[in-house]
Amino acid sequence: MKTIDFSKYSSIKIGGIHKIEIIDDIDISNEKYTIIGGANNILISNNPPTMAKLSKAFDYIKIKDGFLHIGAATPSGKVLSFAKKNDLSNFEIMQKLPGTIGGMTKMNAGLKEYEIFNNLVAIKTAKGYVEKKDINYSYRHTNISSIVYEAVFEIGRGFNDELLNYFKKLRINQPKNPSAGSCFKNPKEDFAGRLLQECGLKGYRVNHAAFSQQHSNFLINLKNATFDDANKLIHIAKKRVYEKFGIELELEIAIL
Repeated sequence: MKTIDFSKYSSIKIGGIHKIEIIDDIDISNEKYTIIGGANNILISNNPPTMAKLSKAFDYIKIKDGFLHIGAATPSGKVLSFAKKNDLSNFEIMQKLPGTIGGMTKMNAGLKEYEIFNNLVAIKTAKGYVEKKDINYSYRHTNISSIVYEAVFEIGRGFNDELLNYFKKLRINQPKNPSAGSCFKNPKEDFAGRLLQECGLKGYRVNHAAFSQQHSNFLINLKNATFDDANKLIHIAKKRVYEKFGIELELEIAIL
């Protein structure tokens, strides 16, 4: 058990102090917990579920039987460094995707057409390995309901520095303020940021929570924003976009 102050631990710096279970072993009984990972794309409510995080036992990268096995608690920066050092392709995207492999896999994180599932082979759950073909996945979505303990990837050779620079440029307008990343998923053939801007929400704020002036789809913490501030902004955005465009925005961040 560990006590975490989410106003300091989470990337958006919002949330109270909660006791978190630390998981050291793979066990079906762990399914009662909600895994927080690095808390990079989550917004902690005033009444969150029972939470847990995987221990360092799941922070590893191994080459085994011609595949790359990565523990779910492994941070994206560590994966990027490993790929550079070993001249591996398909992991350049980690440059601008903060988080741990488990959470990134569960939401099929990505940028543009590059996403985690592109070279994923399988995931490991308490019931064993599940192959990609048996997982229902799409843009920023999967039907994975179990805890992910490991992700297995194809190994490609040749780290691509040009692709790395491309990802850097894609997020050059990313705000420096604390945030949970992109707030909403991009609707089909459109961009959430454009819709929010068209609705006058670029820079719009509720107390200390706001949609960034740099990128409308980043919900940021200007100072001491609360969950209620952020939640009100989310509801305002969804209402305005629906009223103006008839589009129901889907959250990319997870509200716990």
